[in-house]
Amino acid sequence: MLNYYLLSVIILTLLLYYPVNKLIFVLSVRRLEKKTGKNLSNMEKSDQLKRSRFISIILILLFSCLFNINILDMK
Repeated sequence: MLNYYLLSVIILTLLLYYPVNKLIFVLSVRRLEKKTGKNLSNMEKSDQLKRSRFISIILILLFSCLFNINILDMK
């Protein structure tokens, strides 16, 4: 059961990574552009991309673990 749980977490994490990362990146770039009132440079966008990757990994791993615990009724 533990192997299935780990495999499920990894698969769900991989499937969710790209769309969640893209969503967080776009929202953070738009928020920063609105806050500063100007378009971001490529360097600022790459910094936002690094930040969105970090946030995405933490968020997706947490969600995947909790989701699979709930689905598999692991207590």
